Amino acid sequence: MGVVNVTPDSFSDGGRFLDPDAAVAHGLRLRGQGADILDVGGESTRPGADRIDPARERERVLPVIDALAGESVLVSVDTMNAETAVAAVAAGARIVNDVSGGLADPDMLAAVAGTAADVVLGHWRGPSAAMYDRADYADVPREIAAELLGRLEAAAAAGIAPGRVILDPGIGFGKRGAQNWAALRGLPGLVGLGPRVLVGTSRKRFLGEVLGEDASTARRDLATAVTSVLAARDGAWAVRVHDVLATRDALRTAAAWEAGAAWTG
Repeated sequence: MGVVNVTPDSFSDGGRFLDPDAAVAHGLRLRGQGADILDVGGESTRPGADRIDPARERERVLPVIDALAGESVLVSVDTMNAETAVAAVAAGARIVNDVSGGLADPDMLAAVAGTAADVVLGHWRGPSAAMYDRADYADVPREIAAELLGRLEAAAAAGIAPGRVILDPGIGFGKRGAQNWAALRGLPGLVGLGPRVLVGTSRKRFLGEVLGEDASTARRDLATAVTSVLAARDGAWAVRVHDVLATRDALRTAAAWEAGAAWTG
């Protein structure tokens, strides 16, 4: 899943693809590099970010989604707003990626249920402006799994079949440093719940903490590729990244390694 941020303030590439034509060109470039899905977002969810007017969000993402869908691209819309989700599906999106798991907008699950789209339910404990306020865990993997099961049940109650649901452990959302590593180590248990699992580690702060606080976001691409390969090995259905080429290369290399015949000497 390649990231297409149509925003002025995303932590990694804010402003670079705010122009719709630039965003579409970037998305097509990512597809050419091996992205199977393009995730188009018009609202930054970086730590400390404030919410934006949903109408402004739609102005940003709908032209891009329409153009990419017109190029036969599988498009996901990254949104926490129900009206934006419905409009994006009408424009051609086939997946709604809600990092809040349907908690930010109480109308989200019912709105998605009325479409044919699949939905990503992210693990979330509060808005970006205060995302670390509830970063207290006794057992990170178990609590993430339990809370996502609750969102899966809420989706079912809204009319969304489990087969349409993708779970996301919400790496970086309401989790500090080591808590993210604990969440990643718990992936096999999350995968074992049944639904597909999406993992997004791309360029996030916890990687920078390992590499050194002065590590630029772009320098985190190698660490992103490594964690993406490990997530795939643990059963992740998809990984969400900014640098598609580096991660695709890493995944191909890991697949070749796994396919190699064992040497018996």
